[in-house]
Amino acid sequence: MAAIHRPRVNSRVAPKPHGSLLSRIFVRPWLATVRRGMPSLSATEREALQAGSVGWEALLFQGRPDWRAWLAEPAGTLTAEEQAFLEGPVETLCGLVDDWAVTRNLHDLPPPVWRLMKEQGFFGLAIPKAYGGREFSPLAQSAVVVKIASRSLSAAVTAMVPNSIGPAKLLLRYGTDAQQRHWLPRLASGREIPCFALTGPTAGSDASAIPDTGIVCRRDGRLGILLNWDKRYITLGPVATVLGLAFQLRDPDRLLGDAEGITLALVPADTPGVEIGRRHLPLDQVFQNGPTRGRNVFIPVEQIIGGPDYAGRGWLMLMETLAGGRAISLPALAVGAGKLCALTAGSYAAVRHQFHHPIARFEGVAERLGRIAGNVWLAEAARHVTATANGRGEHSAVVSAMLKQNLTERMRVVVNDAMDVLAGKGIMLGPRNLLGRLYEAVPIAITVEGANILTRGLIVFGQGSVRCHPHLLAEMDAAATTREEAGETAFAAALGAHLRYVLGTLGRVLGAGRFGWMPPGPARAHYRSINRLSAGFALASEVALLTLKGTLKRREMLSGRLADAFTHLFLAACVLKRFEDAGRPEAERPLVDWCCRHCLAQTEAALDGVIANLPHRGAAMLLRLLILPFGRRCAEPADRLTLQLAGLLTNPGPLRERLTCGIYRPNGAGDALAVLERAFAASMAVQDAEQRLQRAVHEGRLDRADNVAQAVASSILTPADAVLIEQASRAAREAERVDDFPPDLGQEA
Repeated sequence: MAAIHRPRVNSRVAPKPHGSLLSRIFVRPWLATVRRGMPSLSATEREALQAGSVGWEALLFQGRPDWRAWLAEPAGTLTAEEQAFLEGPVETLCGLVDDWAVTRNLHDLPPPVWRLMKEQGFFGLAIPKAYGGREFSPLAQSAVVVKIASRSLSAAVTAMVPNSIGPAKLLLRYGTDAQQRHWLPRLASGREIPCFALTGPTAGSDASAIPDTGIVCRRDGRLGILLNWDKRYITLGPVATVLGLAFQLRDPDRLLGDAEGITLALVPADTPGVEIGRRHLPLDQVFQNGPTRGRNVFIPVEQIIGGPDYAGRGWLMLMETLAGGRAISLPALAVGAGKLCALTAGSYAAVRHQFHHPIARFEGVAERLGRIAGNVWLAEAARHVTATANGRGEHSAVVSAMLKQNLTERMRVVVNDAMDVLAGKGIMLGPRNLLGRLYEAVPIAITVEGANILTRGLIVFGQGSVRCHPHLLAEMDAAATTREEAGETAFAAALGAHLRYVLGTLGRVLGAGRFGWMPPGPARAHYRSINRLSAGFALASEVALLTLKGTLKRREMLSGRLADAFTHLFLAACVLKRFEDAGRPEAERPLVDWCCRHCLAQTEAALDGVIANLPHRGAAMLLRLLILPFGRRCAEPADRLTLQLAGLLTNPGPLRERLTCGIYRPNGAGDALAVLERAFAASMAVQDAEQRLQRAVHEGRLDRADNVAQAVASSILTPADAVLIEQASRAAREAERVDDFPPDLGQEA
C-alpha cells in the first residue's frame, strides 16, 4: 500500500482554453455539464473527502493493480517486547475477566482489571515511550484487541477506545508541546481516563451537523470559550476524567480572527458545568458508555487541541484520526470474535454426536464450518495487511472504511453460523455459554464509528471515487473555481488526461486481465481474475459517474454495489499478499482458493447488479457487453472446497492453530472453553476406536456402535480403548451441558 501520487497533467499538451474552437465546442459544454451535475460540497464534506492518505488501493480502483509494488511491501511482525506483552499482561487480563460475571452480576469490569489496565499501560499503547506509553505498532495494538475480544467484548472496547478514537491520537498528531507534556503521561499511566464526545441526539452519522456550541468570549480578562453541549453514546464517558469534545465554534466578535466551525478541545470532567450522565447499556455489554452534558462551561482557548491555531479545523482532524483508528480497533474486534467462533464451533461439532456420528460429518453443519473458516481467514489477512500498512504511516480513510464495514458484517455471518452449529447450546445463557453475549453484541460494531449502511456507499465508494480516481478531484476543483479563464484552462488539462485514462481502462477491459506483471505460481489465475474485474470495476465506475453525475450520491444501492466490488477486490489482494508473505505454503492453498473465489464471485455479482440497475440502459448494455459478455464466470467456492475447510476446524493440526491463533486459550478446570477443548482432545484420541466400532456395526459383528462392552468381549476394542471412550463420553457430556437457574433468577450466576 505504498503511497500513490497523482499523475501531473502536462500543461504543454493541454488544449488552449479561452476562445479556441476546441474550447467552445467541447471543453465549455463539458465544464457546464460537470458544474450542473456536481453535488454541492460543504466545507466539512470537502475536508472529509481529503482526509487520510491514498495508497495501493488507488491503483486497484483504476483497474491497473501493480502487483510488484503490493507484494514488495514488508510483512508485518511483532517485536519481542510486543509479543511479551501479549503473553504477559494481556494473558493476565484475560484470566481476570469472567464475562458472565461481568455482564450479569458486576455490570462493569472488576477493580483488579481496571487496576491492571492502568498499571500495565493498556490505555497508552499508542503513546510514545518518551511520555510513558508503550509505543506499540498498530499491528501490536490490533493483536491486543484480538486477544481480549476473544475473552470479553466489554474489556476489549475498554482497552481499544483510548488507543483509537481517544484524545491521545489527536494530541500526538495536533497537540501543542505543552498539551503533549501535560496530558500524554497522564493518559499513558491511567491517571486520566479519556473519552471522546462527538455523537449527540441530533448528530449521529451526520456528525458534521453538530449542534453543540462554543462562543469565543472573555471572562475575567481571559480569552476563552463558553461551551454548551449534549452528547450521548460516549464510550468511557461515565468514568472519564477528561473529555475530548467536538463542537461548533462561533466567534461573533472575531476575537480569534476568522476561525469558526467544528473545533476540538480538552475539557477536564471536574470543570464547573460539566455533567456526567447516567449509563447506557449497549445490548448487555457493560463497557462504560453514557451521555454527557455541559451548561455554560468556560475553558481557556489554550484547551483547543493544537491551540488557537486549530480553531475551526476539527472536522479534518477527526477524519484524519478516524482514518487510522478505524483500521485497527473494530477489524481486530471482529477477528477476535470470529476466531473464538471458529474454535468453539469446530470443537463442538467434533464433540457433539447425533445418530452415532459427530455432527461435523453432516454436510449442513460442515457448510457452516467451512464458511466460518474461510471468513475468519479472509478477515485475518485483511486485518494483518492493513494494520501493517498503518504502521508505515499509511492512513487510508477508504481502506479503513472497507475493513470496518466488511469485517464487522462478516463477523455477523460468522457468529450466526457458529450459533447454528451450537444450536440449543448456543442460546442458553450462563457461564457455560461462549457465544451468547457475543451474538447479542454484534450490532454494536455494525453501528459505531459510522453506521455500515452509510459507510458502504458514502465513504468506500463516494470518498473512494474522489480520492482514488486520478483526475476527478482535479476536475471538481477546476469546476468550482470562480476565475472563469483559470478554471477553464485547468479543466481542459484534467479532461484531456481523463479521456486518455478512460481509453486505457477500456484497453485493459478488452485485455481481460492478461496485461501487467503477475507472480507465477499456484495463485496466478486469481491475480488475472482480479486484474480483469478491477478493470471492469474501473469502467463501471466511470460510466456510473458519467451518467448519474451528482445523483449517484443519493443512489445508495448502486454506489453500495460499487463499494462491494471495490472492497472484495481489495480483500482478495490481502489474502494473496499474506499467502506470498508466508512463502506460498501448499497447505494453505484451500483457504486461499476459497477466499479468492468467494471475493471474486461477490465482485462479479456486485458488478452484475450495477449493470442490471443502471438507469441509462444503453450504457448498461454496453457495459455488459464489455465486462460480462458471457455472463458471470466466477462462482462461489465449490462444496468440495467448503467441506475441506470444515475439516480444518474439526481436526487438530497446524492450520487449525493458525486459524485460531492469537486468541485467549484458558486452562482453568471449570472454564467453558477449556472444558470444550479437553473434550475435543479426548474425542480426537478415540477416533480410531470409533471407526472400528462403526465398521463392526456395518459388517454385522456388533449390534450398536455404543455397545462398548460387547465390542471389548468381541476383541473389536481393547480394554484401554474402552477407558478412552468412556473418558471422551464424560468429557463430551460436560462440554454439552448448559446452565440452569432458580425460577426467580434473581442475581444468581
